[in-house]
Amino acid sequence: MSEIDTPFRAPYGTPFGDLVRSAKDETGLSYRDLAKRAIDPITGVEVKYATLFRIAKDKPIMLEPGVIGAVAAAIGRPERDVRIAASQQYCGLVADDPFGMSNDETTVVVVHAPGMGRKDMPKVEALLRRYAAGDLPAELSNGDHSSSS
Repeated sequence: MSEIDTPFRAPYGTPFGDLVRSAKDETGLSYRDLAKRAIDPITGVEVKYATLFRIAKDKPIMLEPGVIGAVAAAIGRPERDVRIAASQQYCGLVADDPFGMSNDETTVVVVHAPGMGRKDMPKVEALLRRYAAGDLPAELSNGDHSSSS
């Protein structure tokens, strides 16, 4: 295989491609059949089988609004999980909850550089703890201490 034919390999793994490959394996559906389900429920954007194939082969794609939602619909995974996987694979960002603060009512996602952990982000942890305690200045909370999952 020549260097030109070598699939793109993100330095931090291929979690986006992994999700699509797993869905294909788990469902037994072809990329064409998965694409029939690839419609973003909010924007109506449809993703064709060639895009799903490119993702599965770890090739870059155009991430326009609605694409992540369409892929999530195709593979039957929460959009949040698909968005996190795409950001890691294509942008080299890790999005997770390094503080273990997510629960049934709130999802905490911190986007950070690979290799960073809780100890590397003391100000972020302090801010999240203040938010959880309802102790943020109005300019950071808009007076609203509710959250969405």
